[in-house]
Amino acid sequence: MANPLVGILRIKELRERIGFTCMMLAVFRIGTFIPIPGVNVGALKAFFDSELNTGNAILDYLDFFAGGAFSNFSVFMLGIMPYISMSIIMQLLLIVFPALKKISQEEGGRKRVQKYQRVGTVAVCLVQAFAVTQYAQSIMSRGAEIIYRDMSIVSFTIISMITVTTGTMFLMWIGEQITKRGIGNGISLLIFAGIVARLPQAVWELRNWVREDSTRMVPALIVFVLFVAVVTVVVFEQQGQRKIPVNYAKRVVGRKMYGGAPNAFIPFKINPSGVIPVIFASSILTFPLQIASTIGGNVPWLAAVSRALTPNGGLYTVLYIILIIFFAYFYTQVSLNPIEIAKQIRENGGSIPGIRSDRIEEYLTKILNRIVLPGSLYLASIAVLPSLYQAFFGFPTAISYILGGTSLLIMVGVDLDTMSQVEGFLKMHHHEGLTKKGRLRGRSL
Repeated sequence: MANPLVGILRIKELRERIGFTCMMLAVFRIGTFIPIPGVNVGALKAFFDSELNTGNAILDYLDFFAGGAFSNFSVFMLGIMPYISMSIIMQLLLIVFPALKKISQEEGGRKRVQKYQRVGTVAVCLVQAFAVTQYAQSIMSRGAEIIYRDMSIVSFTIISMITVTTGTMFLMWIGEQITKRGIGNGISLLIFAGIVARLPQAVWELRNWVREDSTRMVPALIVFVLFVAVVTVVVFEQQGQRKIPVNYAKRVVGRKMYGGAPNAFIPFKINPSGVIPVIFASSILTFPLQIASTIGGNVPWLAAVSRALTPNGGLYTVLYIILIIFFAYFYTQVSLNPIEIAKQIRENGGSIPGIRSDRIEEYLTKILNRIVLPGSLYLASIAVLPSLYQAFFGFPTAISYILGGTSLLIMVGVDLDTMSQVEGFLKMHHHEGLTKKGRLRGRSL
């Protein structure tokens, strides 16, 4: 019973949730190998293996986070990113339009907003799916017959748009089911699964890269040590908290006394928004990049945008850092509203030592601003690590994404979040947790 793995197997509810999650992730991985109707899989593979494919950093980036689904032209080739993009747009609309925010606060308003978000996701999917069909035609123009001759371009475009959009909506449903009936956050786990699925190929590419030149073993070892150090820092930072002490006055309600709890505090994480800013920034940049890179061959100005926003380029890196910092502040204000927190403290008869009651909002805002800035800079510094690996050591693209950047933050963050939920189930059923020292704290996406 002291072994947490044995405890996981003994708890029926937890065992069923983990099994359901694994089953849904298996469905997702199988779907990444099911091609769009009308695609000649043999010709597509031959194209990516031939010299006709000169390499495209943007498409490599998209394919990496889709778990290889993009290069397979599978039904899941867009992944879950359109849904995340629409989630960001909806959050911004709630701030810009007070009427929409008022609807969301009404009874049943949350479901109405979610309905608008799903409809918007369909629209985003259709736009991106059309861009994919244009990319397929550009491949055809280079001599690769990836579309069967008995299918017209119009039929292929319509079928592809419907199929890819349906695939993304199905992934949305899978993510919601994992969150409801499985373990962990479903949307995050889908992104996590896509990244982890690329690990074997990334390791193989690193092996071939080192074998080509034995002197590359030294930078490979240096980067591996840096990888371990960065993971340690990420875990330490994700678990760090700033505790704001709060004193609650004792109240008598009926025959019971409430309040006066000793050592009460508000836990503000060092990085309150977790990995959300990185996911949001990646999603926002992925949407225009995909359209520019796939249609760019037919539209000169889109081709120029595609070249300017290469994932490892200077302009992309600057925009990426700016968006990470912006979404760090934005998401923190949405999830940790100082006005609402101060209101709840006052309504429950609480006070912060040394702070007047009417200055609580100002004090909490000041604390959050001091926490968010270094947290966002920390996220941005790790997010640009792949570009540094490639610039200084010439690492392959796949292994660079694994050893740092968005993928590393997502893998560590989702892992901590899932482990914290598993530990919660173990503690609830009076079992030992996953760790003997300390307590895991998830990101709560």
